[in-house]
Amino acid sequence: MMRRLLKPRIVSTTLGLALALPLAAQVQAREVAFDIPAQPLSSALQSFGQQANVQLLFSPDDVMNLRGAPVQGRLQPEAAIGILLGGTNLNYSLQGDTLTVTGRGSSSSVELGATTIGATGLGSTTEGTGSYTTGSTNTATKLNLSLRETPQSVSVMTRQRIDDQNLRSIGQVLEQTAGINVQSPGSDRLYVYSRGLAIDNYQYDGLPTTSFAFSQALPQALSDMAIYDRIEVVRGATGLMSGAGDPSGTINLVRKRPTDTFKGYVSGGLGSWDLYRSEVDVSGPLTENGKLRGRAVAAYQQGNSFTDHLQQEKTILYGIVEADLTDSTLLTVGVDYLNSDPRGFSTTGLPIVDNKGNRVHMQRSANGASRNSTNRQETVNAFASIEQKLAHDWTLKVAANSLYGTRDYNSIIVGTSTGFVNAETGDKLKYTATKGDNTQEQRGLDIMLSGPFELGGRTHELVVGFNYQDYENRRNGFGHPTADGGSDNGVSGKPVNIWTWDNYAPNPTYTMNREDDNLKQRQNGAYLATRLKPTDDLSVILGARVSNYKYDAMLHYNVPKMVRNNTDDSVKVSGEVTPYAGVVYDLNDIHSVYASYTSIFKPQPYRSRDGKLLDPREGDNYEIGLKSEYFGGRLNTALALFEVKLDNDAIPNGTLPSNDLITAYKAEKTKTKGIDLEVNGEIMPDWNIAASYTHAVVKDHDGERVKTIVPTDLFKLWTTYRLPGELDRLTVGGGMNWQSGIHFTVDSWQLSAPAKAKQGDYATFNLMARYQLTPKWSTTATVNNLFDKKYISSLDDNFYSGSYGEPRSFLVSTKYEF
Repeated sequence: MMRRLLKPRIVSTTLGLALALPLAAQVQAREVAFDIPAQPLSSALQSFGQQANVQLLFSPDDVMNLRGAPVQGRLQPEAAIGILLGGTNLNYSLQGDTLTVTGRGSSSSVELGATTIGATGLGSTTEGTGSYTTGSTNTATKLNLSLRETPQSVSVMTRQRIDDQNLRSIGQVLEQTAGINVQSPGSDRLYVYSRGLAIDNYQYDGLPTTSFAFSQALPQALSDMAIYDRIEVVRGATGLMSGAGDPSGTINLVRKRPTDTFKGYVSGGLGSWDLYRSEVDVSGPLTENGKLRGRAVAAYQQGNSFTDHLQQEKTILYGIVEADLTDSTLLTVGVDYLNSDPRGFSTTGLPIVDNKGNRVHMQRSANGASRNSTNRQETVNAFASIEQKLAHDWTLKVAANSLYGTRDYNSIIVGTSTGFVNAETGDKLKYTATKGDNTQEQRGLDIMLSGPFELGGRTHELVVGFNYQDYENRRNGFGHPTADGGSDNGVSGKPVNIWTWDNYAPNPTYTMNREDDNLKQRQNGAYLATRLKPTDDLSVILGARVSNYKYDAMLHYNVPKMVRNNTDDSVKVSGEVTPYAGVVYDLNDIHSVYASYTSIFKPQPYRSRDGKLLDPREGDNYEIGLKSEYFGGRLNTALALFEVKLDNDAIPNGTLPSNDLITAYKAEKTKTKGIDLEVNGEIMPDWNIAASYTHAVVKDHDGERVKTIVPTDLFKLWTTYRLPGELDRLTVGGGMNWQSGIHFTVDSWQLSAPAKAKQGDYATFNLMARYQLTPKWSTTATVNNLFDKKYISSLDDNFYSGSYGEPRSFLVSTKYEF
């Protein structure tokens, strides 16, 4: 009800779109003669409401025992409320003629900042706002900026959007995110692409973490949405904050925070293929004075899959505590736990080309893994931070993160690593068995000092800091099993007929020959970013990072009847400088133009055919664009033209002469050019929309397209509308995802001629409906892939395989809030 009160009521859609922003601006821009003496805050707010002629919304509990500062003279309302609430640590939202004041931690308003007073009603927290956009983000530069003030392409998947589409996993969220392509070559494995390049930079609450896709131990890919407020995605290079990485983008998972008032919900859902899910979320003060606050979340999910014999089970637990040690010191401590235990797990896709180079057409429910294949993963992610407010509106924050994960796997797979399907008989493929365990440890630390400073009679902002990452991934495997009938890497020498296989496989007999991987990566860096304001309309953001990086890899493959291989790689880089520059110019109160340059680097473990390590990849991202915000920031649009240059990109180039099990690479210069368009937010009361189009083509130095398994074009649309009048309990929505075709060329000595595997362009359509049974109880139903489109969602040019997308599915969930 409060959300509806905050929105202007528009009688005419056309006139409303044209006049909503100017009318709101008139209320906030006019000067008022204020005469409010120092007094209890409750009565001071009443005086403010009368003198400014605005409607007040606040809880007596939030203002109890607080006093308002005196306000005298002719002031604009937003300046006056800033003075009145100064030093109270309260939040406020001034929209049109409605002022809302809430306690710190509220998700529906902007926290009073040191240098700015916002009037959009949207802060960084998205939970409870009902919005498809946000008022503040800092993933790109650590500076708290609006989307319009950030000179890069940034998308935010808000809590409302996640709930509307019943999105449960990070993969599902990224599939709906602007400019992002998600491919899953196996169960619970994700390859994420932006601007034609893979994303390997993940953050938790702004702290960078490390991921190596080839390790198959990716805790980030298992992230469940029950514990997150929003997902922020920056497209392009982000070396200033992330350190080493590719110029593709960064994914920042921002956790839910405790609330000042007691609240929570319980929910349950039922879906296709016997899916069951339940969630409990409880938050609020732990002491009477509210200086200690906590939140706990638990979720459980189990079910089958459209993939035959694949069963999945997940348990998620999350707890966080915030403590006001003093009026200026905030301590945060938390931990989250995830247990994923699938059965019938496959690490690869399905055969896509037979031994004559023809397309293999399989049932999309086919599974290349045996029924008892497992891949259990557990992760514990602990974090803590302390934030100290200093003099002159400066802040010192120290944050730390520790991620510990284990993986136990035991699987038998019929895959293309053993050859190509016989076109006549459907056999020739053999079993491949793997077994082992994996341990991963990550630690991160970030120390940041931020605040305003005066220069040339104007106020500017500065962020300076240091962060550290430590990563180690250890795998112990039993190598390939001994073979019955003379097979070197299968449990049976007899070929498997993929058309008649019932997903039962013989038990392998493993030798004591082991496979051992040990990956270590350490990096640290000092960074600085400043936002200079030469004029009211012009912002210049400058930054730089100096990084030190060390990578060590020991890979030991002991394969019977094949060349033994021991790889001991070490890469060290010191004093690597990563610059950042951005300019934003406000054309008027709505539109801004911007230009930015960012860069990034990443040492790489790949070797050329002569056995030498390739030089580090170095990427540069150039971007120009137009950003706009309407209706006080509740609707954001963006248009961007970009170019990404990458030196020493690793392009497959056969195998190493000394070992035909290891792919060799050549260093190439590649260039990506494209365009991004995006619209997110509320186009009129109760009508949310998220629409985007991205075009990106990656070419080598000869102008030939590469990375062809990534689509060049993506279009995504989603919208919801709450019906008016007597039907206002019902919200309906729908959308479409379309992408252009993908392909790769199969060039193997086992084929008489190269063959092409491809998937043409396709679209899927989704629907939703939510009914508010009572003010606290609602039910939401979603249908995905409404027309049951059959398509290949992922192509793997390493194993010459493909994976089918999910058929039509539904999920019905119900939520009770308290």
